[in-house]
Amino acid sequence: MKCLIQRVKEAKVLINKKLHGQINQGLLVFICAEPDDTEATVKKAVDKLLNLRIFSDTEGKMNLSLKQINGGLLVVSQFTLAADTGRGNRPSFINAAKPELGELLYNKFLAYAKSSHSEVASGAFGADMQVHLINDGPVTIPMAF
Repeated sequence: MKCLIQRVKEAKVLINKKLHGQINQGLLVFICAEPDDTEATVKKAVDKLLNLRIFSDTEGKMNLSLKQINGGLLVVSQFTLAADTGRGNRPSFINAAKPELGELLYNKFLAYAKSSHSEVASGAFGADMQVHLINDGPVTIPMAF
């Protein structure tokens, strides 16, 4: 599983010009399932995201986690994180999970996140989404599991 994490002041997802998910301070995470991912991969990723210490403490150091600041988590599926740009000018996406597995793992990710954290919002798997955000820092961290 690949994740691209952005620390945000606020973020929202629109689908067909309608608000679908929104958070204030927290993390916007784009996720991409890969063919070998399992429910264990999902749990490892969610646990890491919720406890990743990338928010500033009173001394301005990145020492606090999303859980500690009680921030929001906005989860957006993005199969393009699996892009292979090694050859030619057109990316290949063969490293992404097939849509059926991708959607299953995306839904498990959301369910586990919601059972582990109080504020979780999302996009919609496979939808054409417009994502708006105010990056905080900016802090953007790629992670793979």
